[in-house]
Amino acid sequence: MKHLLYIPFLASLLLATLTTHAQSKFIGDSEQPSTSSLIVSTNSFLPVEQVYQVAVSIEDSQILFNWSIEDSYYLYRDRFKFNAVDPTTQLQPPLFEIGKRKYDEFFEEELEVYYGQTTVKVPFNAVQGQMEIQIESQGCADAGLCYPPYKQWLTIDVGNNSVVISDVPTTAAKLAMQNTNSAQQNQPLSLLWVLGFALVGGMILNLMPCVFPVLSIKVLSFTNTHQTQRQKQAHGLAYTLGVTSTFVAIAAIMLSLRAAGEAVGWGFQLQSPLFVVVLIYLFFVMGMALSGYLEIGTSLMSIGQSSNQNDGLSSSFMTGVLATTVASPCTAPFMGPALGFAISQPTYIALLVFAFLGLGMALPFIVLTWIPGLTSKLPKPGAWMDAFKQFLAFPLYMTAVWLLWVVGRQTSVNVVAIVVLGVILVTMAIWFTKLRQSSGKKITDLTLTNVLAAICLITALAAPGLTISKDSEPPRWENYSPQRLSELNQAGQPIFVNLTADWCITCLANERVAFTDRFYKLLQDNKITYLKGDWTNNDPEITKLLNQFQRSGVPLYLVYPAGNGSPEVLPQILLESTVIEALNRVKS
Repeated sequence: MKHLLYIPFLASLLLATLTTHAQSKFIGDSEQPSTSSLIVSTNSFLPVEQVYQVAVSIEDSQILFNWSIEDSYYLYRDRFKFNAVDPTTQLQPPLFEIGKRKYDEFFEEELEVYYGQTTVKVPFNAVQGQMEIQIESQGCADAGLCYPPYKQWLTIDVGNNSVVISDVPTTAAKLAMQNTNSAQQNQPLSLLWVLGFALVGGMILNLMPCVFPVLSIKVLSFTNTHQTQRQKQAHGLAYTLGVTSTFVAIAAIMLSLRAAGEAVGWGFQLQSPLFVVVLIYLFFVMGMALSGYLEIGTSLMSIGQSSNQNDGLSSSFMTGVLATTVASPCTAPFMGPALGFAISQPTYIALLVFAFLGLGMALPFIVLTWIPGLTSKLPKPGAWMDAFKQFLAFPLYMTAVWLLWVVGRQTSVNVVAIVVLGVILVTMAIWFTKLRQSSGKKITDLTLTNVLAAICLITALAAPGLTISKDSEPPRWENYSPQRLSELNQAGQPIFVNLTADWCITCLANERVAFTDRFYKLLQDNKITYLKGDWTNNDPEITKLLNQFQRSGVPLYLVYPAGNGSPEVLPQILLESTVIEALNRVKS
């Protein structure tokens, strides 16, 4: 039980890696396609050069790019890029045609795309008669595949209006890229500045509300120990190793995903709602430990309190792992430039930058353990320490609330409710465990309380995962309005009306029990329109319909037959058979 809190980090780090790779639908501006995307595109889809073909011409100091796009494929407007290779050519902002608005599930917003064909005009100023231009475009197939950015190099002779298009860089383009790389390599001081930024950013990270409680308890533990200076230094090094190795491990996973074609950066694991949920549980349990409601896991935030020296060093190492884990939602000042520089550099330099971030985060603790005079200046132990420890729990609780809001933004209010339920189940599992401990028996004894605690814990961890992993479905109904109901009635259409509310437990239970796939299939096969009225907030129009049928509240279920007849009022508690029989009576 000593290292029980280590498990969420290890599991969540693996989970973040898998879910991030699974959830990504296409890659960023300069990434390469993932292996799975290449397999799909090779076996089931047309090659990118066949899907998107461009013809180029010169007209009135403008370059006209005419793209021809195969059926069921499209190009993104904001993915076009036009760059002049030689400095003597200046390209003006491109002029686009009006495209089609398409909802993109990855960005969760409408984007402008082009089907069939489109023309982009790029005004230019050229000193020489020949231009070297690089163009980039990216598109997707309606079937789901998104191609990586497609780069082409153009050699344009303005005098005779001739264009040569190549899928490989021209000689001039290669020379320009070599000059750029040489310029970057000839700036050794820039790396030193970046490492300095990383060191300072890591130090400031300790002041974040999610990290400060961990470091504070760790520091104050010195006042309660009788370790030698050498032992304290060993613990400082173990803590530093835990922090830096975790930073490097996260960086290695991030760089591997980027190399595989994923558009990820620092904090990529927080893009997985499952990882955020695990962090919520972790912050909540840590808060309970600091508040005094939970004894297990306190060794995570103390050092050298075990009689076994090796075990104490292990605790210090895992404290560093924990501190880095809880720091993942935060970005301190100076970290931005360092991280931006790191992801654009070779792997060994990127890992070095992340190692310096970890070193900066561990630096205050290193200084404290290696300078004997500083330890003596720490406040003397007393009752105030327990009160201070309890106070430090509140930043952790507030961080958990913030992450709960993040999950809500990523998913839905339904997932938030399930996560809150999971927190309650975690609390219940802790209560069952403490109840068993109070009996004086070993926690490993197989008893009813332990079984119940395990069930609560497993349910708390599994429920958000099952909910988040389920793909959201488009609504299968229309919103109720008196005007829409009147239109359908006048047209003689059969109608099913459901007046409900989010706070109505009977309504939600009925929808789970009675509104099955068979119910929706019957609606679709018989062209029965489903109108749903949401009375969660006050709605006078829904209230008027309730009063019309002598109801003071929801639920209310009405089935209007074909041909503009009187509706049948269904019972307030529904079974699948009840609603199916009613729909069979009114279908066309």
